[in-house]
Amino acid sequence: MASQIFVNLPVKDLDKSMEFFTKLGFSFDPRFTAAKAACLILGENTFVMLLLEHFFKTFTKKEISDASKSTEVLIAINVDTREKVGELIQKAVEAGGSICMDPEDHGWMYGHGFADLDGHQWEILYMDINAALQA
Repeated sequence: MASQIFVNLPVKDLDKSMEFFTKLGFSFDPRFTAAKAACLILGENTFVMLLLEHFFKTFTKKEISDASKSTEVLIAINVDTREKVGELIQKAVEAGGSICMDPEDHGWMYGHGFADLDGHQWEILYMDINAALQA
């Protein structure tokens, strides 16, 4: 079983991407942050490596998807409250991101999504596990 998860995403401007996620309240692990990459901390064992596109290309022989035109991955983050969903979406838009999906309310699960500066789609979710188990 994996002890840590690192998702790798290509970005056009590392400084702007770091500024964007800092405005959302996230921080970076300085041990894995340098001129070509930054380690965004999502949780205790969950990280997103923001890699400059030219550096990202050194890890794959495939073309990089243009996230503003197609979706290769959806990144979902579970938060503690429904209100936190709205707060993160608002911060993302204020920091230069955009809404990429309408809010969805399934009773036990509520979510909303934004696209970051490079078009990567992030879904912010609140899940009431106890209500889900009763459904």
